[in-house]
Amino acid sequence: MNLRIDEHPILGKTKRGEKVNIVVDGEVIEAYSGEPVAVALLAAGKKTLRKTGKTNEPRGIFCAIGLCTDCVMTVNGANNIRTCITPVEGKMIIQSQVGSGRWKGDRSDADEQ
Repeated sequence: MNLRIDEHPILGKTKRGEKVNIVVDGEVIEAYSGEPVAVALLAAGKKTLRKTGKTNEPRGIFCAIGLCTDCVMTVNGANNIRTCITPVEGKMIIQSQVGSGRWKGDRSDADEQ
């Protein structure tokens, strides 16, 4: 069964490039450069992308067009990356989030500047 998306409603036709490796929660996963990160994870059998902060409930792909935050993960050290619209690049380091992390511009960011 092929779980990869050939045409995305927002990104258009998937520009699937060469096979690359990405690291997700410490596990090496094979993906195609250019395909959405969430698609690569779904194809690898990973349905839970983050957990809610209050009740620790699993979240995965919901809208798949970048409008909700169910698919946000930490990508290369940046929190809250919408993986449904973020294309795979080789050697990405991806981590599941608990909660929504901190959004750039939060008041807590001002304390660190």
